Amino acid sequence: MLGFIVRRLAALVVLLLVVSFVTFALFQVGPADPAAAACGQECTPERIAEARVALGMDKPFFVQYFTYLSGFFADRLIGAPGAEQLCSWPCLGKSFQTNENVADVIARALPYTVSLAVGAVVLWTIAGVGLGLFAALRKGKAADKIIVGIASVGVSLPIPVTGLMLLLIFVSTLHWLPFTSNQIYTPFGPAGPAAWFTNYLLPWIALAVLFSAQYIRITRNNMIETFGEDFMRTARAKGLGRRQITFTHGVRAGITPIITMLGLDIGALLGGAVLTEQIFSVPGLGFTAVRAATSGDLPVTMAITMLAAFFIITANVIVDLVYAAVDPRVRVN
Repeated sequence: MLGFIVRRLAALVVLLLVVSFVTFALFQVGPADPAAAACGQECTPERIAEARVALGMDKPFFVQYFTYLSGFFADRLIGAPGAEQLCSWPCLGKSFQTNENVADVIARALPYTVSLAVGAVVLWTIAGVGLGLFAALRKGKAADKIIVGIASVGVSLPIPVTGLMLLLIFVSTLHWLPFTSNQIYTPFGPAGPAAWFTNYLLPWIALAVLFSAQYIRITRNNMIETFGEDFMRTARAKGLGRRQITFTHGVRAGITPIITMLGLDIGALLGGAVLTEQIFSVPGLGFTAVRAATSGDLPVTMAITMLAAFFIITANVIVDLVYAAVDPRVRVN
C-alpha cells in the first residue's frame, strides 16, 4: 500500500510541474501580450518596453519560468531593476489591476468557493446516491419510474435556469431567503453558521439539482448491473439478509464509478463554479477568474487556471487512493 501511495504522489508532482509549464507557456507566448496588459490602456511603445523589463520578459523563456516557479517555494523580488518589490511566499506575481499579491487575491476568494462546494457536494451525494440506490432496489416499480423521470428533468436544467428560478421564487417573491452576501464566507465568522447556511442554500440547491440527477442515473444503472452479478446471487443463496447483501456486498462493488465522478466533480467545483458564482454573486474563484479575464489581469487568470488544474489532478490521486481502500484488486494491479 505504501508503494502505491508513493507512486501516486510522485505522479502528482510530475503532473503539476507539467501543468505549470504548459500554463506558463500559454500565457507567455500566447496572442495576449502581458506587458501591454500590465501597462494599461494608454501605452506607448516605450512604456510597453519598460513593462517587459519589469515583468522579466526581456530574459530567456526558461529563466522566466524557473523564476516564476521559485515563487512557489520562497519570497522573490519582482519589478524593474532598482524598483523591485518584495513578493511574499507563495509568490504568484502581482495583480495588474490592484498591484497586490496574487496569492492574497486567491486566499480571499477561495473560502467562498469552498463554502459553495462543501454544501453542494453533501446535498447532491446524499440525494443522488440515495435516490439512485432506492430506484435500483425498486426497479420497474412506480417509485423507480418517478425517480428516473425527476432525474431526466434535473439533468436537462442548466445552472442559469435553476439559479434564476430559485432567486425569483425564494428571494424576490416569497422573501424567505436573503440575497447572497459577499461578507459571509465561513460558518465560523461573526454572522454565525445559520447566516452562512441561509446565504449559500440556494446555490447549493442549484448545483445539487444538476449533479444529483447525473448521480441518480449512474448509481441506479450501476447498482442494477451489480445486483445481477454472480457473487450477489451467491450471497443470496447463502441466506444473507437483504441489508447485508445490499450494503456490504452490492454497494461496495458498485460504488467505484461514483467515486470517480465525485472526485472529478469536487476538483472541478473547487477550481471555480463560474456560472453559479456569477448568478448568485459569490466572489469565489470562478467570479474572480471572469473578472480577471475581462480586465486582462493575466497573473490572476494564470494562477487560478493552475489552481484549478491542481484541484483536478489532486482529486484524481485521491480517487486512486480511495479505490485502493475500497477494492484491493487496484493495489495488486
